[in-house]
Amino acid sequence: MHRARVVKLILWLFTGLALAVAAGRFLYGLGATTNLSDATPWGLWIGFDVLSGVALAAGGFIVTAIVYIFRLNEFRAVVRPAVLTAFLGYLAVVAGLVFDLGLPWNMWHLIIYWNPRSPLFEVGWCVMLYLTVLALEFFPVPAEEFSALARIRRALLKIRLPLVITGIGLSTLHQSSLGSLFLLMPYHLHPLWYSPLLPVNFFISAVGLGLMMVMFESHTTAWLYHRKPETALLARFGAGARWVLLGYLTIRLADLAWRGRLPLLWTPEWQTAMFWFEIALMVIVPVLLLSIPAVRFSRTGQWITAGLAVWGVVVNRINVGGFMQTGRGYYLPSWTELAISCGVVSMAVLVFMFMVERFRIWEKRPADPATAADELPEADRARLRWLGPPRAAAEAYSLVFILAAAVGFALLAPQPAESRGISPTPVRHARGGEELRIDGNLDGFGVTFRHSSHQEVAGGKDSCVSCHHMNLPRDRNTACSECHRDMYLPSDAFRHDWHASARGANLSCVDCHRKGALRSRETARHCNDCHKDLIPEGSPIEVKGYRAVGYVQAMHQLCIGCHANLGEEMTRCGACHQGLEDFIDLPEVSARRLERSGKRVVLPPY
Repeated sequence: MHRARVVKLILWLFTGLALAVAAGRFLYGLGATTNLSDATPWGLWIGFDVLSGVALAAGGFIVTAIVYIFRLNEFRAVVRPAVLTAFLGYLAVVAGLVFDLGLPWNMWHLIIYWNPRSPLFEVGWCVMLYLTVLALEFFPVPAEEFSALARIRRALLKIRLPLVITGIGLSTLHQSSLGSLFLLMPYHLHPLWYSPLLPVNFFISAVGLGLMMVMFESHTTAWLYHRKPETALLARFGAGARWVLLGYLTIRLADLAWRGRLPLLWTPEWQTAMFWFEIALMVIVPVLLLSIPAVRFSRTGQWITAGLAVWGVVVNRINVGGFMQTGRGYYLPSWTELAISCGVVSMAVLVFMFMVERFRIWEKRPADPATAADELPEADRARLRWLGPPRAAAEAYSLVFILAAAVGFALLAPQPAESRGISPTPVRHARGGEELRIDGNLDGFGVTFRHSSHQEVAGGKDSCVSCHHMNLPRDRNTACSECHRDMYLPSDAFRHDWHASARGANLSCVDCHRKGALRSRETARHCNDCHKDLIPEGSPIEVKGYRAVGYVQAMHQLCIGCHANLGEEMTRCGACHQGLEDFIDLPEVSARRLERSGKRVVLPPY
């Protein structure tokens, strides 16, 4: 069987499985299909699908700059595959974001509601604009097959140089800005990865990866379609990538030395092992191999070297994006996260194979594997009429796709939270009188909640019922954690077992349910019949059930409703913490500066 057909069968299998998982993700939410949490909100989908996807697509702007800016026309043979790879890479980034965002249907807000002070705003706009530029750069290729599009094709070819320059500028901006995102979380990223030079490191590594990705793509497709790769041409890419990767390693080690973090390279921790694994895979081994001329000009040597460097940068992006965030516990992606990532990559590769088989991506178009030599076209010999190409390949792809989707749906059947790996996380009761210390994520970082200030905002002393809308018997202003007893899982605020047990209220069934009637919530006495003070007067809610949502969800629903009224003031720390902006410049704060000054930052309470 043709190699390309075998690969397509595998890709359609991953695509079918990803389809089922995608349905589960949007039906059940992120909590049911990921191992993400408030302590680790960014995981595989950000580290691999987004950060790695953007870096893997860097070959597009590098090759177009080499050919159209520096006029090195001998590299023109790899321009079209590189631009197609970049275009599909950015489409994969968008697909990854659709799965990772809690409300992906609000992605259009980025266009309307501007926040130019946010790195995400700049990254989002650059990705949208660069994806548009890539589409315009690549459109003349399929347009060659349609005479009706000839005029549009000629117009786009006339403005190709401005498009290339625009693409280079946009790609340079957001390749580095992806690193800027992590400057905002110095205490959530491991010191071996956090650095003020993250934007520089991201850009330099993306340039090296772009060169290696062009080499890897060329050899992989040459193996799939039995074509001769551009080995001599790619050797020059390897020589350039060697110096780029060496520069990256030099800057990264110098940065660790300047920040006093070099001793961490020898600590007996698994993070240290991951750092050296990443550096060896990404820099040390590829540089050593590319320094040997026999390897650099060898087809196998180029393929292995490029593969190692590509996976090294992917490991780096995953480490930064999710795995190496500090905090309690460890994050490992669930099988559903892996299925989505494999599915996104598989769909991109399938589209790439479709394009190279249908359009002139290379000088010589490869043969369609569906009409390989081992299969003859169907024909009606009696009438001497050709009936079209064989349909065995399409039927095999469809069968694999459907079976994989069926398996995925079966594995995603609703299960108890404990069987999905979600263990109960009891809420810590926030104690205090006037001021409460609330650590919602249980990660050691929290906020000081002052009752008097919030009473004034909510409307005075009678506003307690806005938050304390239910009480325990003979209690007043019961703490939220008494009913919302778990961080993420729902709780039974009524506690039926306690009421019926001898150690609890010791009630019989007929004490609450009418005798002879079906025992259900509708036939039970209302709680107010026994507990007059259960629901305070003026409570804003109507109790229809006693299933209390998780603590995090309850706090989000309660707190966000009030904070939303602040509008843009919400983004200013000084809106609540008076004088904070004069106290310290938060964007510039770093552990190194605080260690030198000997100061301890204490936020003025609200």
